Amino acid sequence: MSKVILLCGSPRKESNTFDVLNACREEIEKNGVDAEIISFRGKNIKSCIACNKCVEKGNCVLNDGLEEIIEKIRVSDGFIPAAPVYFGTARGDIMAALQRIGKVSRGTDNFLDWMVGGPITVGRRGGHTLTLQEMSMFFNINNMIIVGSNYWNMVFAGPEGTSSEDSEGIDTIKLFGENVAKLIKKIN
Repeated sequence: MSKVILLCGSPRKESNTFDVLNACREEIEKNGVDAEIISFRGKNIKSCIACNKCVEKGNCVLNDGLEEIIEKIRVSDGFIPAAPVYFGTARGDIMAALQRIGKVSRGTDNFLDWMVGGPITVGRRGGHTLTLQEMSMFFNINNMIIVGSNYWNMVFAGPEGTSSEDSEGIDTIKLFGENVAKLIKKIN
């Protein structure tokens, strides 16, 4: 069965970002594709050090838990990273993870080629479009397929547990999840 990995870049236990990804996951699964959310909670993701050991060894040698996530992405058909917007842009560790995931793919078997997905942002006010643009560059440089929706993949939320109040944003994310599943099924 086809599978999508959804990566939650929030470190919080009761995270709006996780809640938004859960709505996306439900739509993906309603449309016949398996989906798994992996959270950054409790992880300390390091930045790439450009050691190129991934080219030699076939995997990232930094020991912080990202390699296990990479292995799940490697065998998946879709990938959706979601970032909370802090200070107008993506959290540093989500971008560090995307850079390392891309480096491993490009240095090994190009497992990201033709993978289906796209980024999601969750934040209180500003920075959504900049964060989406920043994260979308990962998809473009890795020969991936970015799926659309009826608006940008962003949800406005303040305190924990308020993401569902942005019904338009949640509907956008649900349609995005449905479209990801439908495209994966067409390709496969």
